[in-house]
Amino acid sequence: MSDELGALRGKLATEIPVTLHLGLEVIGHDAGGLTLAAPLSKNLNHQGTAFAGSVNAVATLAGWGWVWLTLRRSGLEGHVVLQDSTIQYLKPIDADFTATCLPAMDAEVERLLAGLTRHGRGRLALGVEIRSGATLVATFTGRYVALAGASAG
Repeated sequence: MSDELGALRGKLATEIPVTLHLGLEVIGHDAGGLTLAAPLSKNLNHQGTAFAGSVNAVATLAGWGWVWLTLRRSGLEGHVVLQDSTIQYLKPIDADFTATCLPAMDAEVERLLAGLTRHGRGRLALGVEIRSGATLVATFTGRYVALAGASAG
């Protein structure tokens, strides 16, 4: 598992450089979910709380990373892109925060992988919970597309 997370850290740092500016950290992967963290200090807005765009980016990347890890574990290659998303900001974020991508149902993952294998394109909707400490501060839903032809590893 740590090799997978190390590979994800490298992928994010080299191919999505904004992650360095966000101070993004890959925290862990448990019970099928993926958690990323970001410090408030690198994501401040003019009000002294987390910038909404940063929160959205971290949530987007949690889902992106979950799909990327799923492809890697399945031995498949593909580009992962976000097709569409929605986010609800529930409370101002005044401390460091995390984004945890919740695992998809097995049948949905199978549909993603089958679509990628058979048609060169698979889709998957994922939910992400953004927390500051134990407090749920935002929720995100994104639909991701995996496109054949690029390395997942």
